[in-house]
Amino acid sequence: MFEPPRHADDPVAPQPPERVMRISPMDMRQQRFKSAMRGYDRTEVVAFLTEAADDYEQAMRENDRLRGDFARMEALLAEHRLRENNLRDTLLTAQKVSGDLKDNAQTEAKLIVREAQGRADMLLQKAQVRLEEIDRDINELKLRRRDTEGSLEGAIQALYRALEFIRDQEQERTATDDKLLLHRPRQADQPSAAPKALLEERKASS
Repeated sequence: MFEPPRHADDPVAPQPPERVMRISPMDMRQQRFKSAMRGYDRTEVVAFLTEAADDYEQAMRENDRLRGDFARMEALLAEHRLRENNLRDTLLTAQKVSGDLKDNAQTEAKLIVREAQGRADMLLQKAQVRLEEIDRDINELKLRRRDTEGSLEGAIQALYRALEFIRDQEQERTATDDKLLLHRPRQADQPSAAPKALLEERKASS
């Protein structure tokens, strides 16, 4: 593949100045030489010049074609280089944007994590305070329950002692009444008066 020469500074290498041809194929065909003694054969010279002119003309056409191809290749190369530069700039921009997005994402993630940690610490502190309050309430309820149980137990004991006292008094009264009945004389005309009076007295005392 043909590759044009490159210059160190210019991306498109400058072309050397075009050489001006002083002899054209037409000049070679129309050239006539003078006759001289012991000279060349004019027919052979003309045939040679004609053939050289044809080859020269073909070489010039090929040279023009190559120059055109070279110019097209130079334009295509410049276009490719321009695209390469654009792609390079786009790639650098994309890398920069990607790096910025990555940095922003990392910064935002750190902020989110820090905020979440702060909220978690706050919730933990509130839960700890609430737990301490519940613990105090439970201890207070335990003390109240203990006091209530003590009060109930004291009241039950007092009621039990009062009931025992009443039972003792009842038993003593019953025993006294029985003794009085044994020692009281019976009346012949009112045989049922004493038991009835005793029954009423018992009802009144109870």
